[in-house]
Amino acid sequence: MSDTLTTAPTDLLPAARQALKRYYGYDNFRPMQGDIIQNILGGRDTVVLMPTGGGKSVCFQIPAVVSEGTCVVVSPLIALMKDQVEALKANGIAAAYINSSVGQSESNDIARAAVSGHLKLLYVSPEKLLSEGFLQFLNRVNISLFAIDEAHCISSWGHDFRPEYTQLGALRNHFPNTPIIALTATADRLTKRDIITQLNLHEPKVFLSSFDRPNINLIVRGGQDRINSIIDYIGRHPQDPGIVYCLSRKTCETIAAKLKTKGIKAGHYHAGMTPNQRGAVQEAFLQDDLQVIVATIAFGMGIDKSNVRWVMHYNLPKNIEGYYQEIGRAGRDGAPSTAILFYSFADVMQMREMVTKDVPARQAQLNTAKLERMQQFAEAASCRRKILLNYFSETLHEECGNCDICRNPPTTFDGTLIAQKALSAVFRSREKVAINLLIDILRGMRNQAVLQGGYDQIKTYGAGSDLPYLDWYSYIHQMLNDGLFYIAYEEGYALKITERGHQVLKGQLTLPLKKFQPAEKAEKPTRASKKAASAASTAAVGTPEAQLFDKLRRLRKAIADEQGVPPYVVFSDATLQEMAAERPVSRVGMLGISGVGMKKFETYGEAFIKLILEDGGGQYVPSDSDSMFNEPRPRLAKAAADKTAGADKPVNDSEDATVQFHQMGLTPEDISERRGLALSTVKTHLYTAYAKGRELRIQDFVSDSELAEILTARAQLGNDASLRDLFDHLREKYDYFQLRMAGLYHKRLRGQ
Repeated sequence: MSDTLTTAPTDLLPAARQALKRYYGYDNFRPMQGDIIQNILGGRDTVVLMPTGGGKSVCFQIPAVVSEGTCVVVSPLIALMKDQVEALKANGIAAAYINSSVGQSESNDIARAAVSGHLKLLYVSPEKLLSEGFLQFLNRVNISLFAIDEAHCISSWGHDFRPEYTQLGALRNHFPNTPIIALTATADRLTKRDIITQLNLHEPKVFLSSFDRPNINLIVRGGQDRINSIIDYIGRHPQDPGIVYCLSRKTCETIAAKLKTKGIKAGHYHAGMTPNQRGAVQEAFLQDDLQVIVATIAFGMGIDKSNVRWVMHYNLPKNIEGYYQEIGRAGRDGAPSTAILFYSFADVMQMREMVTKDVPARQAQLNTAKLERMQQFAEAASCRRKILLNYFSETLHEECGNCDICRNPPTTFDGTLIAQKALSAVFRSREKVAINLLIDILRGMRNQAVLQGGYDQIKTYGAGSDLPYLDWYSYIHQMLNDGLFYIAYEEGYALKITERGHQVLKGQLTLPLKKFQPAEKAEKPTRASKKAASAASTAAVGTPEAQLFDKLRRLRKAIADEQGVPPYVVFSDATLQEMAAERPVSRVGMLGISGVGMKKFETYGEAFIKLILEDGGGQYVPSDSDSMFNEPRPRLAKAAADKTAGADKPVNDSEDATVQFHQMGLTPEDISERRGLALSTVKTHLYTAYAKGRELRIQDFVSDSELAEILTARAQLGNDASLRDLFDHLREKYDYFQLRMAGLYHKRLRGQ
């Protein structure tokens, strides 16, 4: 890459932050996004490994917006292009796509817009990009950068290899001075290396974001009575969209039909359907007209629906990469979500036959090894999130607390000595042995592989002869899951010791292991547990915040239907949840909600503010000029006219009335009941009054010790942290009202 690229100015980062707020409605970049964007704006090749929902798209969309020219995005599926372009347009960003669904006339119009510099992002498929004449056309376009999405498709070591991706290395030859950014949510060590090599990237900076998705609750259940378990779960989450993944087309159709008989809005999706049929089902799901999609893995890649609340696997996936990518379709908006995997050993046998049938021996061996890792995840005795992160070379140092193992830990014993025997055998065999050979060495077997390798001469030969094969098989996989080894697939599946493994070998760490026993049936939920879960769900739905969220969701659906876009393009669930908690009733308040940018505020803000006010007992009165750029004025449906002890006259002004009741010693709950207002409305009055400088007893809402704790947390996060960041950091200990009041109190202390 030329010096022009590597010395390009990086002073566009402030403009990038402004674009993030203006077009996306966010005050701050997520972890690592700012560094990635600065690297791209510096004209350097970049590799981004970031989980689904981590904000990969922003990493190339923001540089495209603030740079001169057009960003060309290579994307594997039409659905992905369509969703992202619709979302970009909704945010006020000029974007388009060219693929087989676009007619010649429209393609010509898009091409002219790109050549004239009116497009910021142009999405194309790899086949289209490399087709005859298209590269010549791109020579007429001022290209700011190339973004290769789903870049793991380039590697035969990955789980979703696509031959057409291997030709993308030609981009470097045709455009040697244009930066390339490769992005993926699922890439292990080998796949990452392939991406860099095959795209001919020049000294790229690799950004490995945390693969942790802490908002996803990981659960594995026994394979018995799957249908009723699915129906029971959906019954307890009647408004939450979800996906059920199945192994076969027939199973998809059967499950969807059974769900429909229970009154559930469900559809099926698989490769045996016509494109029009698949498109109709997918569109209905995106539009929230279907709650559930029952699908093979043909569905989902590139689906940008942010409000999928759960994903279930009816059958065991064939590898961890695929499983991780599929569960990543839940909770893309960051809100709490669930991933449930049904597991039985029969699934393993069925999948083993599928992944080895009619494929070359090398590929069959690779597929089998990856399936075994998936099996061990399902049978795990330790934190499931740790296992997933270890697979992607990331270490979680404490239990996640949001998986079934962490909530119900199995009984373990000190397995350090067992682990040290295995680690020592791997070390003394120069890290050249695979799992089965390692077990043979430990058990003192005298077969050809052991004798030819001279492994009968090492010190730990036979050190584990007291344990049978299946015990060692279980313990070694537990060690793999705990990050003591990794498998070098390219070296004959040899085990390699990690840094954590060396610490255990040296006695610096202890290792708990679960005593091996054959896979047991998972306990079925009891009637009492089902009743408790149902009661909890009903209680949550009945809260004022939940009721407002449901109203906001219905309004979003009506707007989306009118505009012909998916509801999440209007606002994400996370944005609506924050609206329901914060109840913004002004332009400033609404723009302070994460996910509300200027364009969306101008388009939708008035409708949502009006609904929030009406829900709180008020009425929206737009100004005579431009209502969207003036503060809405709440007009109460009824005034508080009753006299109270100590009050000389009826109080009609809403905020003043609330303050006077507070000064009489009433709590916000008392005021809410006395005045017939929503508690959130009362809290808004108190916050607004305190912000204006009126004297309130702040300790009535937040004690001195709580103020100190919130101040400390704010200092740890930094002044740029959002209210949502602070809320999450303090583990939801305080509500938004307390956090906002504490923020004002701290400003007063600083004289601001």
